[in-house]
Amino acid sequence: MSIAVGLFMTTATFASAQSISTGDTARGARSTKDFSSTSGADIWDANHDGIYTCDEWKSYLYRLFTLADRNRDGHLDSSEFTIIRRTGTNFTDADFGYFDENQDGKVTRSEFVDKPSEFILRFDKNGDCRVTQDEMKAASTDQKPSNGRGKKF
Repeated sequence: MSIAVGLFMTTATFASAQSISTGDTARGARSTKDFSSTSGADIWDANHDGIYTCDEWKSYLYRLFTLADRNRDGHLDSSEFTIIRRTGTNFTDADFGYFDENQDGKVTRSEFVDKPSEFILRFDKNGDCRVTQDEMKAASTDQKPSNGRGKKF
């Protein structure tokens, strides 16, 4: 139990230092707010190399699930899911229903861990499940206003 509390405190400490970004709402229901190194992805960049991978994202979600599953029954109910929301800005607005794919009132580890990272979906232009600094720079260049008429698509 003390390990879980330590993990929670560590995650909460790092997450509280991150800023909140609005992200891309065009994809439908918002699951998480995981964005660039200045606003959250550094938390799950396990080796701190500035390259954000799908494996690192899934590992981060796996640890969060373990932390939140207080009774160790292999799924999260809505009260346990509140622990996920309290871990920091990445999940402050996370929707229980988004993760509960079969709408049975509980979120299994696979329902939680297998959700893709919106950050990776947004920046991984070559589909290799890795976001590099160059991809983030290119994406930010693509989103600059053109002629003052909004974002360039």
